[in-house]
Amino acid sequence: MNDQWNAFIDQEVKLVPTGKGALDGRTFAVKDVFSIKGYTSSAGNPDWLRTHGPAEETADSIRKLLDAGAALTGTLQTDELMYSLNGENAHYGTPVNPKAPDRIPGGSSSGSAAAAAAGLVDFAIGTDTGGSVRIPSSYCGLYGIRPTHGAVDISGVIPLAKSFDTVGWMAQDLNLLAQAGDVLLPASDKKNPFQRILIEEETWALPDTETKAALRRLLLAAEKQTTHAEHVRVAEEGLAAWAEVFRTIQALEIWEEHGSWITKEQPVFGPGIAERFQMAGTLKKAECQSQLHKRKDIQQRMDELLKDDALLIIPTAPGPAPLLNLHGEDAEQYRAKTMQLTCIAGLAGLPQITLPLTEAGGLPVGLSVIAGRHQDRRLIQWASAFVQACSGEEVKG
Repeated sequence: MNDQWNAFIDQEVKLVPTGKGALDGRTFAVKDVFSIKGYTSSAGNPDWLRTHGPAEETADSIRKLLDAGAALTGTLQTDELMYSLNGENAHYGTPVNPKAPDRIPGGSSSGSAAAAAAGLVDFAIGTDTGGSVRIPSSYCGLYGIRPTHGAVDISGVIPLAKSFDTVGWMAQDLNLLAQAGDVLLPASDKKNPFQRILIEEETWALPDTETKAALRRLLLAAEKQTTHAEHVRVAEEGLAAWAEVFRTIQALEIWEEHGSWITKEQPVFGPGIAERFQMAGTLKKAECQSQLHKRKDIQQRMDELLKDDALLIIPTAPGPAPLLNLHGEDAEQYRAKTMQLTCIAGLAGLPQITLPLTEAGGLPVGLSVIAGRHQDRRLIQWASAFVQACSGEEVKG
């Protein structure tokens, strides 16, 4: 396979199916943070690769996919230690966004998005802590899901921030995304349809004008699918405050996980990554108790708001993928808006699916739907019905 997209770290890592099932004949590849017996993951950083040895076992999520008939065909690029949303790697290069080669693919599951969007694999596995499946899926025009925190076994995956880390996946085809979910997700006994659509007002003020117009056509289509649609604001104190809670707790957990290794090995990190780790090293848990308490409040608030009968609809990202090598104030403002969108499901630990049903300026933009805790399968089923309902409508921007 010719990887003109720079999606793979190692195409020679291959595992044949160990069983037969829903994924017979399908191929997948995994972000280079998953344990594969006898293989050493890089986590996107040469110093990590140098200081770690091969895995003794293969990650549970990979084994399940192999048991269902899928074949593993390689390991995929990631941002360094998964600590970015851009997909630009100073050591291994940036995967090409197949839908917009002059723009970033999104991270940290950058290689996963590039491989799936380019058709190098049928579906790709990544991780999502702060948006690392949702954002690249939006930028590369893919269906992507971040499941309920803890719903998919994450053992055998290099951690970033354990109370946020999830195994996610992405594909060009929603049916295939659902089939992978049938393999990875626990069974659900909930059959009743969702009754309410909630539109989060503050999130809809964040996208650029063209993106908002394109996504609103989808929003109107979603409202037609229910008898109860309501505008809400989930964050009384504002989503910027929620994003700061997320940023602080994530950084605290990252340093607890990797601080000793960083202090000992003094790894070389690329621009942006180095500064984030430096900031993380300044935090003290005793000084972050208010943020930890705030997260509990947010989880309770979101559980009460959604329960098992409501869906929250938001833009996935503020707009299409930014141009490559964008730095400075514009880049920081865009990242801040992005985190205000991604922090909702992240803080609450809820499932979120992004749907690539429209474009802004000829570039992919995703619509996101968040469901209540452990409503993952029902969320995918709703998305399938919604996409089918939209298939006869003009939704392109």
